[in-house]
Amino acid sequence: MASSLWDSDNRVLQDLLKEMRLVAGLTQVELSNLLNRPQSYVSKYESGERRLDLTEVRNITIFCGSNLKELVDLLEIKLDKKA
Repeated sequence: MASSLWDSDNRVLQDLLKEMRLVAGLTQVELSNLLNRPQSYVSKYESGERRLDLTEVRNITIFCGSNLKELVDLLEIKLDKKA
C-alpha cells in the first residue's frame, strides 16, 4: 500500500490548500510570514513533501480567510466526485 503522504486523496487536500491560498491573494512568502514559518514550510506541504497536523491546517485556513469546516466540506465534495 502506498504511503498516504503520496496518495491521491492527500493530493486533493494539498491542491485545496494551495487554491485557498491563491484565492486569498497570498503568495507562499506572505502566508509563511503570517504563520511565522519559513517559505519552504508552505512549499513543502503544497508539494507533498510535508504532512500537516490538524491544528496546522486550521491555522492555514484561518490566515486564508476561511475555516476548517469549509475546507473539510470542500474536501468531502472533491473526494466524493473522485470515487
